[in-house]
Amino acid sequence: MTRIGTFPEPLVEGPARVAQAPTASPRSRPRKGTRRPAPQRPAVAGARYRGTGVRMSRAPHRIRTARPVTPVTVVVLALLAGIITVWLGAVAQFGEAVRGATAPVPDRLAVVQVQSGESLQHVAARVAPDAPVGTVIDRIRELNGLDSAGVDAGQTLIAPVG
Repeated sequence: MTRIGTFPEPLVEGPARVAQAPTASPRSRPRKGTRRPAPQRPAVAGARYRGTGVRMSRAPHRIRTARPVTPVTVVVLALLAGIITVWLGAVAQFGEAVRGATAPVPDRLAVVQVQSGESLQHVAARVAPDAPVGTVIDRIRELNGLDSAGVDAGQTLIAPVG
């Protein structure tokens, strides 16, 4: 009898030969009184787990813990954030001063109508594109006596144009 997993004939590709499962014939059965080879493992025992084939260290691994944040670290980070904030404020203030000096608000006035979907910022950018938007908005609010920056579509305003 052949062992499981081996084939009595080599497999040949193609339609001519097809491999067939081995069958037990009366001649291949062992005779009484002859000894058969011992099985590799008992029939009732399960297959042994042999692992994935990836070797791993069996040494104990040290778990890294995060170091606690000290008060000195907190103070240094807070000072760094404060310095960055002051620097950004100075750059913004200097940039506004440079833009304000290069393009003054126009002196010529005109009556403009607020279009649908426009805000006061849009109107200021449309009527005086070269002037700073913030100062044009302030001038429009001053000329029209507006308490807020809210405007309605179709509203007429006196605005500096340039």
